[in-house]
Order: sequence, then C-alpha cells, then structure tokens
Amino acid sequence: MPKLLIVIAGPTAVGKTDFCVRLAQALQTEVISADSRQFYRELNIGTAKPSEAELQGVPHHFINSHSIDTLYSAGAFERDALAVLDTLFQTKDVVLLTGGSGLYIKAVCEGLDDLPETPPELRSELMQRLETEGLEMLQAQLQTLDPVYCAQNDLQNTQRVVRALEVSLLTGKPYSSFREHQPEQRPFKIVQIALDRNREELYRRIDARMDAMLTASLVEEARSLLNYRSHNALQTVGYKEVFDYLDGLYDYIEMVRLLKRNSRRYAKRQITWFKHQGNFKWFQADDFEGISNYCSSFLPQ
Repeated sequence: MPKLLIVIAGPTAVGKTDFCVRLAQALQTEVISADSRQFYRELNIGTAKPSEAELQGVPHHFINSHSIDTLYSAGAFERDALAVLDTLFQTKDVVLLTGGSGLYIKAVCEGLDDLPETPPELRSELMQRLETEGLEMLQAQLQTLDPVYCAQNDLQNTQRVVRALEVSLLTGKPYSSFREHQPEQRPFKIVQIALDRNREELYRRIDARMDAMLTASLVEEARSLLNYRSHNALQTVGYKEVFDYLDGLYDYIEMVRLLKRNSRRYAKRQITWFKHQGNFKWFQADDFEGISNYCSSFLPQ
C-alpha cells in the first residue's frame, strides 16, 4: 500500500485545527500546516494558530517556521513540505496536511505552474504602488494586461493580483498563459477532505473568533507589525482592516464591522475555491466518525 496524505481543508473558523489534532492523535501521526500566515513567528493573534497545548499534543510542521522578514512562496513551501513528507513517510503510513490556503495545498498535491522568479525590485515597486495607489489601480492594469485571468479569478485577493502583474510585466505575456500546468505525480496517495458547516453557524464562529482576537490584543499585534504591512502575509483579512483603523480611516466600531464582514466574505471565497479545485469530498465538520471511517478505507487493513 502506498503512503497516504490526508488533506483537511475548509474555510476559516470551520474547525480544522481541532479536528486535525483529534484525527492525528487517532492515527498516531503528525500535521503539516499549509496556512500561508501561520509560517510567521510574529503573526500570532491574527492567524489563529494552534494553541501551545495542541502543538505539544501533536507535532505540527510549518508553524512559526519563518520570520516575517522572509518572503516564503508557495513554490518554496512545495519543495520544503515534500522534503518533510519524505522524512515522515519513512516511519509513518499516513500524514495530515491542513489549512485554508488553497494555493499552498495545491502546491503539495499537484505542483505549481513553471513561473519565472520575480526580481525583488519589481515586487518592491508593486507593493509600493499598492500602498500609494490602492488595489483598484493594480486591478485596472491587470485587466488591460490579462483580461482572461481577471475574468476567472478573485481580484480582491491582493497577493494574487500582485503576482499576476509581476509575471505579466516581467515576461510581456499574460499571466494566464502560464497556467496550463499538468498535475505532478506524487509518490504517495492523496485523499482530500473539506470541512463544512451551516452557513449561519460558520458566520457565528467567525464573529466569535474576531471578538476573541480583539480581546487578545489584535490591534496591538498589528501595531507592532506596521513596518511590515506591505508584506503579502499582512495584506490579508484580519490585518488590513486594523492597519486602516490605525491610519485613522475609520473608528473602532467600523473596524470591527469590517473585520467580521470581510472574514465572512473570505470564507465564502475559500468555499468556492475548494469546490472548484482539487477533488475534495465534503463532510460536516462535526462528523468525526464519518470522516475517520472514510479515511480508514484508504489505510492498510
């Protein structure tokens, strides 16, 4: 029987962390995090990392693995995660991969398009333009350079807009022209599971999470990261809204409203992505027995 990678995906606040700790304990295995913000040691409150107790109970990889000073790409994660899997599979038949960052999950499961490396000066220029001109100006330029990509993708995702612009400007070709990648064949079997909840329940969990983050001093954490605000990991829901509040663009009450609204919208985009990418089988997040039985059917008997 080949080794097995179980992917546990789903929207923010659906309950992936708790579920994976429980499943990893049952399977006596370890967890690889594919969350593009939990890599960074300096990002704690706004990223909903596993608790210290959860980290001690089950080994997690790629949590607090990098400093915010480091630009860590999906391509680099693909390389590093495959190396960790190679090591883990020497002693384990099954490993868990979890997160809400679809691109990072795709990198491990399928590989990524063969895209050119971006010169640091071009990335810096675009991030500066994002800061001074705003996302709409970058969206408009991308619309001119690559209308095909714009018609098919979420242009509210700052990181993807910047990346698409980088490649289009660097090569003189539309970013979409590079996106014809054939999935890589991995030396292990992959089972993809997505967790779901009733939409109202999910939104209540999101609102409660934001309240908990604010109580835990999210604003103070964002303030300590102001020098890094142009970093991709901080151009995301949960930090952008606080930065704008600190800039005086709106008051605290409006910040809270936007944090919750934008987190709910982000969850909807994640659900859409996982329904159209990969080969995910959907389960209710509290159906531990059903998911365990489904996973067991792929394990050596």
